[in-house]
Amino acid sequence: MARKERKQKEEKKEDFFEGIWLFKNHSLFGRIYGINIWFRDNRNAPACTVNGKGEIIINRKVKQELSAGEWFYLIAHQYLHSAFGHFDQDKLPERTLVIGEEKDWLDEKCWKLACDLYNRKFLKDMRIGNCPFPEESFDIGSMDERGIYKYLLENGWTEALQEEAATMSRLVTMEGLSHPNVYAKKNPDREAFAKALAEVVRDVLRNAGEEAGNSSCSERVRLAKEWFISHYPLLGGLAAGFQIQEDYGICCREEIQIAAVDIEEGMIFLNPAARLEMEELKFVLAHEFLHAALLHHERCQGRDAYLWNVACDYIINGWLVELGVGCMPEGALYDPALKDLSAESIYDRLVGDLRRARKLLTLRGYGKGDVITGGYHGGREGKLGRNLEDFYKEAIRQGLEFHESSRRGCLPAGLVEEIRAIGMPPIPWDVQLAQWFEDYFPLPEKYRSYARPSRRQGSSPDIPRPRLTDLDREERSRTFGVVIDTSASMSVKMLAMALGSIASFATSREVPLVRVIFCDAAAYDAGYIRPEELTEQIEVKGRGGTRLQPGVDCLLQAKNFPKDGPILIITDGEVESDLRVKREHAFLIPKGKRLPFRSWGKVFYL
Repeated sequence: MARKERKQKEEKKEDFFEGIWLFKNHSLFGRIYGINIWFRDNRNAPACTVNGKGEIIINRKVKQELSAGEWFYLIAHQYLHSAFGHFDQDKLPERTLVIGEEKDWLDEKCWKLACDLYNRKFLKDMRIGNCPFPEESFDIGSMDERGIYKYLLENGWTEALQEEAATMSRLVTMEGLSHPNVYAKKNPDREAFAKALAEVVRDVLRNAGEEAGNSSCSERVRLAKEWFISHYPLLGGLAAGFQIQEDYGICCREEIQIAAVDIEEGMIFLNPAARLEMEELKFVLAHEFLHAALLHHERCQGRDAYLWNVACDYIINGWLVELGVGCMPEGALYDPALKDLSAESIYDRLVGDLRRARKLLTLRGYGKGDVITGGYHGGREGKLGRNLEDFYKEAIRQGLEFHESSRRGCLPAGLVEEIRAIGMPPIPWDVQLAQWFEDYFPLPEKYRSYARPSRRQGSSPDIPRPRLTDLDREERSRTFGVVIDTSASMSVKMLAMALGSIASFATSREVPLVRVIFCDAAAYDAGYIRPEELTEQIEVKGRGGTRLQPGVDCLLQAKNFPKDGPILIITDGEVESDLRVKREHAFLIPKGKRLPFRSWGKVFYL
């Protein structure tokens, strides 16, 4: 029995020292010198304690058996309290003044839990050690320590969170919060940790670049890329995920004068013959990062690709000039008069003067946009191991959150709005169409009328009871027109989806009749049809060319169609450019298509 206990103690001791060895030889923590680790033997104390001096005190007599990976995790967890400045006066949350007392008050228990939760998330994201703590009871998201502390004070602790805090307190604790640290300059632990973390990221990117065949990238380009990662968090995540090719042969073949980006492949091409200065190189890289992050290739939606690229260039360059990122190269597209406009508005202006717009130069050169679509011919397979579109969205969203939480300055309102917009999932077309029906056809109001007695009247003949009934209304006033493009370019599947949705929505809003017009080279009036019969008894005629104006005029001139009845037009977008609808209307077109004119009616993309 004694031999078995002795063997268990030796194994426990080996795990203890192996955990310390893992910490001191880790690629991140091993770069930091001067970490003080002390020991004590106390069965009633937590496994690991950290104080305001940055000393980590390890309890060798802890009751709970811990593996080497768990010991490593606990030591790293406690060191992060010093590295993140959790004992510093400037890091502590704003203290709350207690009524009737002359001193400020800090809930130390709440602050300890907030710091522990923040450290746990960091170690989980970095995949460091084996976590001995229980699973997370709630997601802290992008909140920092102060944000978690404020959340816990305002919302209280759930039962699961209380159990979680009790389990964590048996393993780790903080001592010395009553006497916060005040430094004349900066916390040396925070400085050392930040430097070590930057070196690790730099080495990882350099190794990844060499493995991916990124050796053609010059040292200047590497330094510019590392500048974003270490000094500009808004675009740092994006910079880490891009490969940069600086190859003159590729640029000649693809006709790239300065730079271009292949969003689908996650690659940026730089022409070494452009001879950009370091500040100009930063500007160009930031320009291409934003093209990818804001998904400009997907937002084209049937527009002229080159003119859309030019419009986006005006927007991006305006933001970068306002932010002061690098120096704009000579000849780049920039106009202060377009500062408060969207890319869509600038595109509409460019379309109005095509002769001048076609002469504008992008960073790629004359007549071609610097956003390469369709994939680079010599491209790579997905080195990132995940969907690039999701990566761009997540990287720019996290960059914005970190920029705002670290109070690094104001960003252009348009840029913030677009970043938050791409983070929100688009509203499905059928939901938008349902809202359109709800706006024009609200459900009939009901009221109580004594003209028809209630069914409960028989139970109390002496008491008159009104019946709940609909308001009197004209049936034909609750109707709308549907103009259907039946040309050969229209998809049968699209027509079926559109008509099925219209029928279900019209029935749910108690629309009794729908006026249907088929259009191709001529207009065919199908008259009034019940919504439930739209997909059953309609025989599509035509399938010739596309002329929608006769169908619209047929509805506008019909005497039995209400003057305020809205019109829904189903088309593939390949219609005449001079179509005029002098009535409330909306278009339903396939996703990726675009109308050849600017519509003041709503457009739903199927």
